[in-house]
Amino acid sequence: MTASLREEDPYRRCAIGAVNYLNTKPLICDLEHLAPDADLILDLPSRLADRLAAGELDVALIPVIEYFRAGDYSIVPGISIATRGPVLSVTLFSRVPWNQIKRVALDVGSRTSAALTQILLRKRHGVTPELVSLPLDRNAEESDADAVLLIGDRAMQACLPGFSYAFDLGQEWFEWTGLPFVYAVWAVRPGAELGNVAWALGEAKRRGLARAGRIAFDEAPKLGLDAGFCRRYLSTILHFDLGPREKAGLQHYYALACELGLAPRGVPLRYLEDPVEALTV
Repeated sequence: MTASLREEDPYRRCAIGAVNYLNTKPLICDLEHLAPDADLILDLPSRLADRLAAGELDVALIPVIEYFRAGDYSIVPGISIATRGPVLSVTLFSRVPWNQIKRVALDVGSRTSAALTQILLRKRHGVTPELVSLPLDRNAEESDADAVLLIGDRAMQACLPGFSYAFDLGQEWFEWTGLPFVYAVWAVRPGAELGNVAWALGEAKRRGLARAGRIAFDEAPKLGLDAGFCRRYLSTILHFDLGPREKAGLQHYYALACELGLAPRGVPLRYLEDPVEALTV
C-alpha cells in the first residue's frame, strides 16, 4: 500500500513498526494496550525502513542511517536504542585482525550497523573490503568471508568458533570516539497523524524500563539465553534515552557516513513538535 493510498483513507488505523528483538521489548511494553487504535507490526529493521518509506507504516523503530537516507522524517523525542560502550548484539566476527579484512559478509537485517562496519574499516583502520550479504537462513560459520557482521538476537546467540576475533561494534565506536552510539529511533513519515501514539511510545518506554527484569525472565528461554544476562543487557548495557550525548554521537556518525557517501548531506534532526536541529555536515 502506498503512502497516497493510506492518506486517502480517513478511517485507517495508525501503523506502528518495531523489531522483534530483545533490545526492543522495553520500548513496546504494553503498547497494544496503550495505543488500542493502532496496529503494532513486527519485522526486520531493514524491512521496517522500507515499509515506512512505502507508506505502509506511520511510525517505525528504524535504523538511524535510514532516517538520514529518507531525509523527510521526524523523530519521536527522548527515545532511542543506544549504548555508551559495548552493545553485545552487534558483533563483527573475524578470522583476521581489522587491517587484514578483505571481504565482509553483512547481516541482511542490518543497515545502521552495516554502515558503522564500513566507517570503522575505512576511517579507523584504512581498509576497504569487498561487501557481500549474509542471508538470514545462511549459517554464518559457513561463510567464506574474512569477517561476518551479525546483529540482534542472532549476534547474542552466536559463538562462531572458526573466527578468531569477535569485535563488539559498540565498544569499538566508543573507544574510537568517546561518544554513545545510537542504533535506532522512532521515525515518523511526513503527513502521518499519530494521535496519542507519540504519548503511548513514551509511556511504553517508561513501563518497559521499570519491568526490565520481568521482560528478561520471559524472553530469555525463547532465546536460549540466561535470564540474568538478559536483564543486565536491558538494564545496564543498553540505554533508551536520546539526550545531548546521544545526539552528539548521532551527529558524528552522520558526518562520517556522509564523508563515505553512505548518507546524503544536509538532513536535519526533526522532532515532533520541536524546532529543527540542523546538522552541519
